[in-house]
Amino acid sequence: MLESNGTIGGPLRSLARLRRARSWRASSYDRSGGNQDYIWVQPGETVTLLEADGAGCITHIWMTSACQEPHYLRRCVLRMWWDGEPHPSVEVPLGDFFGLGHAETSAFASLPLAMTPQAGRGMVCYFPMPFSNRAVVRLTSECSSEPVRVYYAIDYESYARLADELGRFHAQWRRQNPCDGISPVRMSLEEYQFGGTNRSGEGNYVILEAEGWGHYVGCHLDIHNLTKLEGPNWYGEGDEMIFVDGEAWPPSLHGTGTEDYFNLAWCPSEPFASPYFGLTMPGGPNWSGKISLYRYHIEDPIYFEKSIRVTIEHGHANRRCDDYASTAYWYQAEPHRPFPPLPPVEARLPRPDE
Repeated sequence: MLESNGTIGGPLRSLARLRRARSWRASSYDRSGGNQDYIWVQPGETVTLLEADGAGCITHIWMTSACQEPHYLRRCVLRMWWDGEPHPSVEVPLGDFFGLGHAETSAFASLPLAMTPQAGRGMVCYFPMPFSNRAVVRLTSECSSEPVRVYYAIDYESYARLADELGRFHAQWRRQNPCDGISPVRMSLEEYQFGGTNRSGEGNYVILEAEGWGHYVGCHLDIHNLTKLEGPNWYGEGDEMIFVDGEAWPPSLHGTGTEDYFNLAWCPSEPFASPYFGLTMPGGPNWSGKISLYRYHIEDPIYFEKSIRVTIEHGHANRRCDDYASTAYWYQAEPHRPFPPLPPVEARLPRPDE
């Protein structure tokens, strides 16, 4: 008789498998037994949300917060360290970590990340984050004057030993504001939006650049449309180009357009959310204003042995000069290449709505 090991099928199939582990939670519950289940984070203060020793894995993070200072979700930074490494493996502004940029929240649901009603104020992460001997999660406020009220719960498991083949979770935020394009003055709309060639990938917006052994599991891309055109002002003719292990152009993974990489099509202008991809902020009339798209490679991770460079054109042939920001998520063996310095607060804040 054939036997099932319980792993073939959907993600729920493994729930029946018994494991040797213990469950824990680090949270902001009121230690006095009252109902003040939050902490205050003062301007310039760093608070430790989790410190765990031994082998384990973070399985779930929930947070909600409030602050009177504008754009505080970009002023606050979430950092995580695994196994005593000197450099953080996660360094992302608070709001961006949970899947949406522009220092905004909006209700959406993907498989690894979600923002809940009201208006996305509850922020949830289900990316597993294993560690072999130590995990540290810290939140820093770089607000100028107002404190941040933070509620949080971080669920994790502890084990006698961590499996050798498990990579460490990484997340990094980047921005280019604005991207280095060309002016549309004295060019036809057709020539500006669709002309030119890109046969190298040089000048592409860089979502991720990492070294080592691992796999890329996705990103969200946040665009503020800054281009002024007479006619359709579509932002999304840029192809993704993902270079693995130092390969030259054309890379093994070369796409056909910005919305195509995010599994969308034909210049979408309505919000959409699904487990693996979505358009959480579609922009305004004629694709104006702020846009946010996500694509998570849960079923189709992109593997690398030595390095990976995830890039996308900002408009066809990098002609557009829009404001691009992104958060990339990946797993790799440590040590990792230290991240470039996180931009200061002033360089992280979103532009005003136009």
